[in-house]
Amino acid sequence: MNQLVFSLLMAAPGGGSGTTQQNLLGMLPIVLIIAIFYFFIIRPQNKKQKETQRMLADLKKGDRIVTIGGIHGVIQSVREGSLILKVDENCKIEFSRNAVASVESSGRAEKTSENSPEASTEEK
Repeated sequence: MNQLVFSLLMAAPGGGSGTTQQNLLGMLPIVLIIAIFYFFIIRPQNKKQKETQRMLADLKKGDRIVTIGGIHGVIQSVREGSLILKVDENCKIEFSRNAVASVESSGRAEKTSENSPEASTEEK
């Protein structure tokens, strides 16, 4: 510790090449921390946000979705900022697009699975 303080006190003032290297080495941990934050926190978060925006933009009638509150249903109609979700035979609820957590399946995939013989045997 004393040697470090002594060497700092005895360093020549001015723009010597040794002080420039020390400044660069002193900034290296800060640069590494910023790079780690970018690659492990900021970049994945931006990717997930873009995927969510893409999912919300691609919602269409017949998609089976789950809301943030855990309500499962089929999209009955899509509006600009909201959608009507059919929860039961006589129950329709209007939700904001931002309330959609995930899409379980699209309407086309659901129709083909209903027509398959495996689906009819499972229901019996």
